[in-house]
Amino acid sequence: MSKQSRKKSSKTSGPARSAAKAVAKSSKVKSGSAKSGSVKSAAKSGASSKTPAKAGNKVAKPPVKATVKKTSAAKPTSESAPSTAGLAPGMKAPGFKLPRDGGGTASLADYAGQKLVLFFYPKANTPGCTKEAIDFTRLARAFADSGTVVLGVSADSVKAQDNFRDKHALSVPLVSDERHEMLEAYGAWGEKSLYGRKFLGIIRSTVLIGRDGRIAKVWRNVKVDGHADAVLAAAKEL
Repeated sequence: MSKQSRKKSSKTSGPARSAAKAVAKSSKVKSGSAKSGSVKSAAKSGASSKTPAKAGNKVAKPPVKATVKKTSAAKPTSESAPSTAGLAPGMKAPGFKLPRDGGGTASLADYAGQKLVLFFYPKANTPGCTKEAIDFTRLARAFADSGTVVLGVSADSVKAQDNFRDKHALSVPLVSDERHEMLEAYGAWGEKSLYGRKFLGIIRSTVLIGRDGRIAKVWRNVKVDGHADAVLAAAKEL
């Protein structure tokens, strides 16, 4: 090829190359704007999906489950704690007639005109109750000499009282008050507490009744050691 033809071709190829470059740039710009347009449209669609539906097209919400808080009902008690404030010295002793060990009965009328000691104990054959009953048995002759009769009272059955008497050779009569009637009348049945737990039971008590049938002295929450001796001393002074 001659020098003139090379110059012509180079002159013609220069404008062609610049035109091709311009076309390429315009295509890039268009593709970029198309991408940005698609991004914007996607953003708009995303934003429209986030906006809440109009009143005419409400989205149904899932139903809320109802929760009911369970409350434990108070357990009914068959018996309530009696008031012990009514039994006091000078008052007339409440009457009673209940079964006793050996199959007989014991009543307040049986001991009219005599001094009477009633010691109320929680349960037969337990350590404290056994010691208390033995102490009153040990002093039975001294009580008799002072004109005083001693009765033990608990909620144990007659059979349990018989076993208690025979096992420890007790000489004092043992009264069975399974329905707590006498215990309540004499204020020996009420609320107790053990290791933080409250319950109804027999409160260890002793009541001294004079010859006139009236309350002479009341001991509550008795401590067993030396108690029988203290009761004997009070009976002798009456």
